[in-house]
Amino acid sequence: MIKKADTNKQRKRRHRRVRGKVAGTPQRPRLNVFRSKAHIYAQLIDDSQGVTICAASSVEKGFDGPSGNIDAAKKIGEAIAARAKEKGIAEVVFDRGGYLYHGRVKALAEGAREAGLQF
Repeated sequence: MIKKADTNKQRKRRHRRVRGKVAGTPQRPRLNVFRSKAHIYAQLIDDSQGVTICAASSVEKGFDGPSGNIDAAKKIGEAIAARAKEKGIAEVVFDRGGYLYHGRVKALAEGAREAGLQF
């Protein structure tokens, strides 16, 4: 019997491996990305205290338009960058969450960079 690979299990394994090397600090928090089929989420995390500094997602009430495409991901990247600027954060460590740096994850990162975050 041929078994189909569990891609989410593989992604979680990659994410665990990356998380061993990437950590956020109060000065340079971790920009974490999670994507589902319908939505995309981003949050800035201070791992030294275990606190989420700010977050943005396509599920929020103020978000308009389609929520599961590249344009939405770019808007979320710009939103998380704006919220980081309000908190006085200019530099972050990018954590792609085990996903390939392609498509919506790449669009979110580019949107955040264009809005002023450095990573």
